[in-house]
Amino acid sequence: MKKLVASILSLAVAACLGSAAMAEEATPANGAAPAHHEEGATPHYPLKEPREQEWTFGGPFGHYDKGQLQRGLKVYTEVCAACHSMNLVPFRMLDELGYNEAQVKAFAANYEVQDGPNASGEMFTRKAVPSDHFPAPFPNAEAAAASNNGAAPPDFSLIAKAREVERGFPRFVFDIFTQYQENGPDYIYSLLTGYEEPPAGFQVPQGAHYNPYFHAAAAFAMPKPLSDGQVTYDDGAPQTVDQYAKDVSSFLMWAAEPHLEERKRTGFMVMIFLAIFTVLIYLTKRSVYANKDH
Repeated sequence: MKKLVASILSLAVAACLGSAAMAEEATPANGAAPAHHEEGATPHYPLKEPREQEWTFGGPFGHYDKGQLQRGLKVYTEVCAACHSMNLVPFRMLDELGYNEAQVKAFAANYEVQDGPNASGEMFTRKAVPSDHFPAPFPNAEAAAASNNGAAPPDFSLIAKAREVERGFPRFVFDIFTQYQENGPDYIYSLLTGYEEPPAGFQVPQGAHYNPYFHAAAAFAMPKPLSDGQVTYDDGAPQTVDQYAKDVSSFLMWAAEPHLEERKRTGFMVMIFLAIFTVLIYLTKRSVYANKDH
């Protein structure tokens, strides 16, 4: 029986290693797409893997940088909000970014939301209050698609969690131990900074833009949204595309998981408890069975 189990494990390990070797051989070392594909072959998207960045919220002891989140909010409101909604994020949550109650109220008052019906049974608009959510830039998905070459821009509430590019074997195994969960922000950052000229022979569809980091194709409808000096920072941070992309990616991660810091603190305390509990159980076992014959 032991020989049979050992044989099965050996075959499984060999199969995994063989698959990993084939994947490594098929993918260039720098993550770039091959110059051409065999006729009839379906390319794997994204053509280039997201570039890993250093995030303050990464790792088991990660935390959000409030200054970066405030800058990311500014990039979102001045650039991204023209097309992308955040329907699940209420204004009152902005107090977690370091804003006081008066500032949150003033920020919400910059927007108008639909409310009602009133006593006459009609809908009306009013200034937003902290309990309201970020309003969508379009009344419905059809209007959003009509204004963006037929493709409705996705909602940004959970985009940092929804846009995670899969990492193959054996990296996903190491990710379990390193607590790597920043694939979404890495993807957003790479996409925002990854617009390139298409390679020779590649035909970009009309109204589309080449970006090898896009998860579903080699080109998509959104034009390059960021440019140097586009958003003014008050804290002296660099006003570059690279900085804008990092800041808004961090902000979108916070929007998708605002309680990340609390979760990591709780997880660390649970691990400490389990370690102490394991030691106590072992010492109890030693004490109970110390005088027992084995």
